[in-house]
Amino acid sequence: MKLLVLAALAAVAAATTAAAQTKYESCVLTRDLRNHTVADAHTLYWDAGGRSVYRLTTSDSCLAGAVSSDPIILRDRGSMGRICNKLDLNISVRGAHCIVESWTRLTPEEVAALPKHMKP
Repeated sequence: MKLLVLAALAAVAAATTAAAQTKYESCVLTRDLRNHTVADAHTLYWDAGGRSVYRLTTSDSCLAGAVSSDPIILRDRGSMGRICNKLDLNISVRGAHCIVESWTRLTPEEVAALPKHMKP
């Protein structure tokens, strides 16, 4: 009986670990965010550790007048420094708070299609 209970607990632990790994596969760690490029008043491209590029869009024009050399202030609200969706982000630039509308990982084809000056 004890062996059956231990086996059941091991199965639950394995399933929980697998579910957590799957949950965070589409996330990026804030420490991996490197270069950024301001595309326009609503769009920012961010390099994540040289492995992927994310597009952040804002619902307001908080990026108007910003250039790619301006520092972006990022306060993550995610779990353990992970950004998994737009609700995990709180950013500001030049003192303006940005309302994040979307946070999307670009496909390799989308990254390749970006003009050279837009690639972070």
